[in-house]
Amino acid sequence: MTLILFLGVGVVAGLLAGMLGVGGGIVIVPVLLTAFHYLDVAPGVTAHLAIGTSLATIVFTSLSAIRAQQRKRAIDWPLVFALVPSVIIGSFLSGYVAGSIPGNLLRTLFGGFLVLAGVQLLLNWRPGGHRGLPGRVGLWVSGGVIGMVSALVGIGGGTLTVPFLSWCNVEMKRAVAASSTLGFGLALFGATGFVLAGWGHPELPSWSLGYVYLPAWLGISATAVLFAPLGVRLSHALPVATLKRVFGVLLLLVAVRMLLFR
Repeated sequence: MTLILFLGVGVVAGLLAGMLGVGGGIVIVPVLLTAFHYLDVAPGVTAHLAIGTSLATIVFTSLSAIRAQQRKRAIDWPLVFALVPSVIIGSFLSGYVAGSIPGNLLRTLFGGFLVLAGVQLLLNWRPGGHRGLPGRVGLWVSGGVIGMVSALVGIGGGTLTVPFLSWCNVEMKRAVAASSTLGFGLALFGATGFVLAGWGHPELPSWSLGYVYLPAWLGISATAVLFAPLGVRLSHALPVATLKRVFGVLLLLVAVRMLLFR
């Protein structure tokens, strides 16, 4: 049953990664938190394990989405290359930052993030695109913040990257493609940081590589990589406003459960 759960989560995560550029972590992390509770994982490491595992799955999901976006020639590579160094640095450092944060606090931070993400999707809110991209220093600072915060809560970065790029007057589909591409470096180095930060932790369950739970990583990745290209096709063919609102309600319900029912 647990394996079926992981495979099903991978389907949803892949679709979301391709369609919205969000990496799928906003679904993966809450489900893993619940799964780890029933697997009797030590409460002190469940949040770290869920977030690290989520980042590890996004590595493969984002690669699948990148391939599909590149086929449609939707990726603005100069924009990606301008942001990726600081995104990688911020995401790598997040693993060490998370290692010093208590599990309950990390869970609360993720619940609060879900509230903000849910409201954003529910209202279809984006900052007004009335300006251009900042200079090199501004892009480095913005990329570092996106990388640090996104990896700290186990997402691919789209929930922060897409609004930021829209605010800088970048067209929506171009912003989603860039977000999916940046998600690879963010997830790869963020997951590496979580692996190193959790290496040898005595409370981790068997089949863990640092703060990455290998059975969940393999199960979710297996289906996510198959469905990410479908999400990309849907993002180019269908309006996503309704999907965003429905998903926003789901995020708020998950956030309430996480924050109120420990």
